[in-house]
Amino acid sequence: MSDPAPIFEFGEFSLDASGGLLRRRDGAPVALPPKAFETLLVLVEGGGAVLSKDELMRRIWGDTFVEENNLSQNISLLRKALDDGTGFKYIETIPRRGYRLAAAVRVRSVAAPLSQTRAPVPFFDRPPETKYAKSGDVNIAYQTLGEGSFDLVFVMGWVSHLEYFWREPRFARFLARLASFSRLILFDKRGTGLSDRVPIRELPTLEQRMDDVRAVLEAAGSERAALVGVSEGGPMCSLFAATYPEKTLALVMIGTYAKRVWHPDYPWAPTAAERRRFYELLERDWGGPVGLDERAPSLKDDVPFREWWATYLRSGASPGAALALTKMNAEIDVRHVLPSISVPALVLHRAGDLCLKVEEGRYVASRIPGARFVELPGEDHLPFVGDQDAILDEVERFLVGVRHSFDPERVLATVLYAFVVEDSLRAGVDDDAAGASETDLRARLAQYQEEARREVVWFRGREVRTSEGATFAIFDGPARAIRCACRLLRAAERAGLRIKAGLHTGECDVTADGVGGVAVSIAAQVAAHAEPGEALASSTVKDLVAGSGIGFRERGAQPLAGVPGEWRLCRIEQETCT
Repeated sequence: MSDPAPIFEFGEFSLDASGGLLRRRDGAPVALPPKAFETLLVLVEGGGAVLSKDELMRRIWGDTFVEENNLSQNISLLRKALDDGTGFKYIETIPRRGYRLAAAVRVRSVAAPLSQTRAPVPFFDRPPETKYAKSGDVNIAYQTLGEGSFDLVFVMGWVSHLEYFWREPRFARFLARLASFSRLILFDKRGTGLSDRVPIRELPTLEQRMDDVRAVLEAAGSERAALVGVSEGGPMCSLFAATYPEKTLALVMIGTYAKRVWHPDYPWAPTAAERRRFYELLERDWGGPVGLDERAPSLKDDVPFREWWATYLRSGASPGAALALTKMNAEIDVRHVLPSISVPALVLHRAGDLCLKVEEGRYVASRIPGARFVELPGEDHLPFVGDQDAILDEVERFLVGVRHSFDPERVLATVLYAFVVEDSLRAGVDDDAAGASETDLRARLAQYQEEARREVVWFRGREVRTSEGATFAIFDGPARAIRCACRLLRAAERAGLRIKAGLHTGECDVTADGVGGVAVSIAAQVAAHAEPGEALASSTVKDLVAGSGIGFRERGAQPLAGVPGEWRLCRIEQETCT
């Protein structure tokens, strides 16, 4: 057995190398992120010697490549932590040479075993200031903290409440650690926490959640950020990263999934019957520590934590909203999105996760090109419960120094292809129009095309081509594309025409000359299968608009040229596209 590490004393502080604990003279603990603590320990062990930046970085990060700015951030953080009110500067910068500890160091005794000296986690009774960003007509609550060299958006799953994050010391420590190496951005999705509450039928779809993230980034002055999604936050982050690679530095998903209901090729998810039993539990027990046995089994008997969890859930969402969100999440399926992710990606999952099986994390990582998968021990689903440092170490190691040069010519988009049915061009849709002149036909076609262009702009689409009775456009949100298609059907009717419309979400090649790729071909083929006056969507589109209120009717599976297998097609119910 190795000898226990000593306790160092310097100025108003003592440092327990074995316990990973820094204390003030009065015994109060000083919270430090692991890398900042390691930096201080190296300086203390140096006994006042000047240590070069290269030497410090080698001893702290080993062979891992990081930028020098990370060391500077740790030094800045330590100087703030070591402020004892006397004005004395414990860490001195030696120009062109490095850093040194300016205080004399004494070795007082040996440390007790680690299990006896764990630092109590600080209690944050004053959380960061809550601000609001406007996303359409909805106010989204957000917070920022930390001064790192890159922005990081933390997306909590299920329900959230910004200020109750900070009422649980474990959660507060987890967030503080993220903020130690980034500028951390937190937010409550619409309908939950401190953001505007919305009618239960208007709870946010994945598309709206992406809109909310973009609104928060803009309000926070961030052009590009890394995303960390926990549980249900993972699917939204994956869709955001695939849709907006220019805004996404990197993607981290913790304890996540691609689909929430059992399927033959996704057998790890709960069955429909198991989901229904959970809905019944929510209706019966919301207000108490619902779901804690699966989400934090190591703390299921911890009374203070149970009370915090119950209060956190009650504050995060009403019973009806919680049930509606849970049902909506059960409809999400991002399996077809994952291969379109081009940003650096890390997937973390605990091997014994009782809420989401580890196979789900493995599946997600296997579908993302170049993704790294790390399996960690433990049963807790909540990342701030259990060994949070094992998770945080992986996140910090992955994100610090990450580089991503996105390809602006490849993005995930929803393609809308619509064309006027030839019979309606020749004779219109009414018998009275059978003898319409060529001039009248051109006028009706021009009327439709003008309206089609306006609708594409209104729904934030990019018009690729609208000519000769064909409309071809791409959208960054599938629900907007669907609603645009329904508007085109009505515009055609007003012009005495009929169209067929098809939609598909997939990876597109976008260049100055136009848009191409398999997704475009699929959308055109889907449109060809439609009846006059009808819009069809691939199942990929349907799976991404859970909670939108848009209705579908199954039309069966069809083979499509150039793509393997058969594709499920769904008829869009126009009356639901309001």
